[in-house]
Amino acid sequence: MPEEQIIKPLYQQIAIDIANRIANGEFAVGSKIHGRSTLASQYNVSPETIRRAIILLEDVFIVEVYQGSGIVVKSRNDAYKFIEKFKNIDSLNYIKKDILTIIQNKRKMNEDLELKINKLIDFSERFKNTNPFSPIEIGIGNSCKLLEKTIAEVNFWQNTGATIIAIRREGQIILSPGPYALFTEGDIFIFIGDENAYERIIGYLNN
Repeated sequence: MPEEQIIKPLYQQIAIDIANRIANGEFAVGSKIHGRSTLASQYNVSPETIRRAIILLEDVFIVEVYQGSGIVVKSRNDAYKFIEKFKNIDSLNYIKKDILTIIQNKRKMNEDLELKINKLIDFSERFKNTNPFSPIEIGIGNSCKLLEKTIAEVNFWQNTGATIIAIRREGQIILSPGPYALFTEGDIFIFIGDENAYERIIGYLNN
């Protein structure tokens, strides 16, 4: 999937460039900037695009437009602020893009993991006698001694030799639950372990 690029409107790009030219001293405070037609030729855009760029700069007090006199530079300091503002916006946009990418990758990993778990369960049903690590599904009832305790708190693997790979809860599958996942009534825990794991798990949950 190609990377999505964040592109500013053309008039905004031109406004930022003019602000940079003011900040760099090319256009001094109090001096006149070229007319719209000249700027349109310089940037190879329509006068309307230049008009929108100048309005944006005027709104943040960098320039002022005088009827009959043209565009006058008002503030170098506000030009700096304007440039910094867009740098911060760019940073936020890239952070948002990175977060979305991470979320998409995590969703894809979860989908792949769920598919593999379902395949494992399916194969195990067909090859119960030959698979040394069959997945086991056990419901958590109200008599379970581990209710409302975390996986880490009860040292589950150390006591059973089985690994919890998923939890079915209220119609959803929680894949690879972390050490702070709780044993909750009504949950169905999915484990993998050796051929004796089932007896050890049942004994540990209820005794």
